[in-house]
Order: sequence, then C-alpha cells, then structure tokens
Amino acid sequence: MAQVKIDLEASRNEDVIKLAISKLNHRLEEIYQGGGKKRIEKHKSKGKLTARERISRLLDPEAPVFEIGALAAFKMYKEEGGAPAAGVVVVMGYIEQRLCIVVANDATVKAGAWFL
Repeated sequence: MAQVKIDLEASRNEDVIKLAISKLNHRLEEIYQGGGKKRIEKHKSKGKLTARERISRLLDPEAPVFEIGALAAFKMYKEEGGAPAAGVVVVMGYIEQRLCIVVANDATVKAGAWFL
C-alpha cells in the first residue's frame, strides 16, 4: 500500500514539474521575441541582426552555450510601457575555445535600453 501512495505522489510531482517547465518554455519563447515580431522585422529591414543572432555568429559553433538572466525584469516596468525582459542578452559561450561572457543590447526592446 505504501508503494502505491509513493507512486501516486511521484506521479503528481512529475506532472507539476512538467507543467512548470512548459510555462517556463512559453515565457522564454515570449522573451526571445524581444520587442515583438513587428520590431524584429523593422530591425532586420535595416540589414541588422537581432542580439541573439549576433551572439550566435560570434560564438564557436557546436560549443555549449548558456544564457544568463533571460528572465531578468520579466513583465516589469508596466508604467514605462512594459518590456518582455531586461532588454539585454547575456550568454556564456566559447570563442576560439575560450569561455567568455558576451553581452548584447536587444535593440528591439525599448531601443536597446537596459532594465534592471
């Protein structure tokens, strides 16, 4: 009987974790859109790359990458018109096989202004 109770609890915990991961992935998709589709299209119409595209081209291909602080300032600053996140992309990755931290302003979010 105890094993059945543990299995049910583990199953509920697994469901809660899967739901939390799904919500996180949805938020990250929203954040990765920066200032939105319209602003990204305007930015690209000028021949420019997004912050994440620039970083991706700078880093070694196939090397591990870790974005830091994607959720910083998430859904804050409504009084200033809101922002999906801090307007800055910070990534740990490798450049010529050396671990680096790369910081890029996201020009599609409040013209590249940082939110703290």
